[in-house]
Amino acid sequence: MNYQQITYEVSDQILTITLNRPDKLNAYTLQMQNEILHALDAADADDNVRAIIFTGAGRGYCAGADLSRGGNTFNNDAPGRSGGLRRDGGGILTLRLFECLKPIISACNGPAVGVGATMQCAMDVRLASEEARYGFVFSKRAVVPEACSSWFLPRIVGIQTALEWAFSGRVFNADEAYSRGFARSIHKANDLLPAARDLAHEFAESTSQVSVALIRQMLWKMLGADHPMEAHKLDSRGIYYRGRSADAKEGVESFLEKRPASFPGKVSQDMPEYFPWWKERDFE
Repeated sequence: MNYQQITYEVSDQILTITLNRPDKLNAYTLQMQNEILHALDAADADDNVRAIIFTGAGRGYCAGADLSRGGNTFNNDAPGRSGGLRRDGGGILTLRLFECLKPIISACNGPAVGVGATMQCAMDVRLASEEARYGFVFSKRAVVPEACSSWFLPRIVGIQTALEWAFSGRVFNADEAYSRGFARSIHKANDLLPAARDLAHEFAESTSQVSVALIRQMLWKMLGADHPMEAHKLDSRGIYYRGRSADAKEGVESFLEKRPASFPGKVSQDMPEYFPWWKERDFE
């Protein structure tokens, strides 16, 4: 696909997806959404992609939804729209991020408000530049949080902070994001992407890509479980099927032989037979 509003760059098994409308502070559009969805499909299908980094071009990460439609930006019944209840585009994106088979790191390089902030909630680790600013500004636009953030955000920062940020709609800096547990670390602007790449390499090197894909889905999916027995059942299936894999044999033998592991398993063809273990949810 010829991307117009993102860039897609793979180097040393790390994919960097850059939101690329710098003249608009990378404001989110339907085209950008579709390009990201396509990029995630491509990444999941490519065994050479072991981790994904999201960042923004220019001085911003993402200024939220493109408001060029004016007062009818959020009105799906406005002239020229199809009308009726339509799915939230940010939610379509974060649900796809939720199902991704590769670890996802956010390298937030500047302002990130609205969907620019909520999309990061579905990413696994969030790094912030000193220039990063976040805002869950929906109350100030007379709408409500989107991109499934009412599910993701309280799980990251707790209900009290999530409500404070959503009630007020205020924009806050990287220090507050870090102190409240939203950002994993803060970096000088020039150090942000190198730090994200260092972390991505930790995920990609000397690890089984099949195990990493399973771990990502296990931990996210278990956030909604009602009892630890659900985790025990899932863990047991994973240990059984992975324990008899060539990857597990290599993992043990390389440890005993004191050499780097070379795992043969591929996400594209070696996911265990019980995967996926969940039922696809329908939008109703």
